[in-house]
Amino acid sequence: MDIVIPLFDDFEPLDAIGPYEILAYVPDATVRFVAAEPGPVQDTLGSLPVHVATRYTEVEHCDVLLIPGGGSAGAMARSSEFLDWVRRIHTGTRFTTSVCTGSLVLGAAGLLDGLTATTHWDAAAQLEAYGATYTPERVVRHDRVITSAGVSSGIDMAVQLAALLADEVTAQAIQLYTEYDPQPPFDTGSVAKAPAEVLARARTLR
Repeated sequence: MDIVIPLFDDFEPLDAIGPYEILAYVPDATVRFVAAEPGPVQDTLGSLPVHVATRYTEVEHCDVLLIPGGGSAGAMARSSEFLDWVRRIHTGTRFTTSVCTGSLVLGAAGLLDGLTATTHWDAAAQLEAYGATYTPERVVRHDRVITSAGVSSGIDMAVQLAALLADEVTAQAIQLYTEYDPQPPFDTGSVAKAPAEVLARARTLR
């Protein structure tokens, strides 16, 4: 089972690494990163370069396509060559997925037109500009297309995807092994819960 995660410079690290950690435990699954050119790809925080060996153009088919977000989403969405590749790969996937602003890439490729989808809360208007209807849900599935909200929600999506690719017991075992049992110290993890001062501060973290 081939799971492919494209990386462009300025990608959000947890968008890619969180789902990678979960999906790598799915039996018979291989998770690989691809890029426009082989070599190091830099994350948006500036300290976690990932060395990628494979060009995305070398991939002609995969079972799962997972598009991470971050500042890289803009470059992906503006690349006609990359969007053509996404459309072509999507025709043969079992699941085409996104984390955070990776959904903007799916939208730019025309894969979310008329669908309810999710993304990072600060990109809701951009998502709707591509013909989707934004919802703040953490994970939204329409048949083969799955979108997840901002950053950490990619882990939720990956656990659900593990159940679809294997079975629920396996997915639960992966969740247990990785001890994914969130108990955050603050209840401000969504716009609906965050006070105005927290929301204002969050908008500066870019």
